[in-house]
Amino acid sequence: MNLKAIRGATTTSNNSSSAIQASVKELISELVTRNKLNPTQIISVIFSVTNDLNACFPAAIARKQDGWEDVALIDCQQMFVKGDLPYCIRILAHVKLPEEQIPQHPYLGKASMLRPDRSI
Repeated sequence: MNLKAIRGATTTSNNSSSAIQASVKELISELVTRNKLNPTQIISVIFSVTNDLNACFPAAIARKQDGWEDVALIDCQQMFVKGDLPYCIRILAHVKLPEEQIPQHPYLGKASMLRPDRSI
């Protein structure tokens, strides 16, 4: 297994706990599914959010995932840049992947415009 960093992002409809929770769960699900991950392969995850999101912590949502008890999680605020995509949640996951496996980076919702080359 090789240590790899996987990036991704999504957007949420508004600054509410329920909207953020739904978006984080979808982003985590896509990260895990696309990369065929089990929790023992996930070392750490950093979430960053734009300054218009403060209703809850994405890491607290991730912490509730089955098997994520040993995953190091942290939240931070994305640097504010005028014109940045609003209501955006970004992720940086450090994982162990088989040597031949190519990391898949999920960019969902309006965040797909951040990396159209990695969006499906």
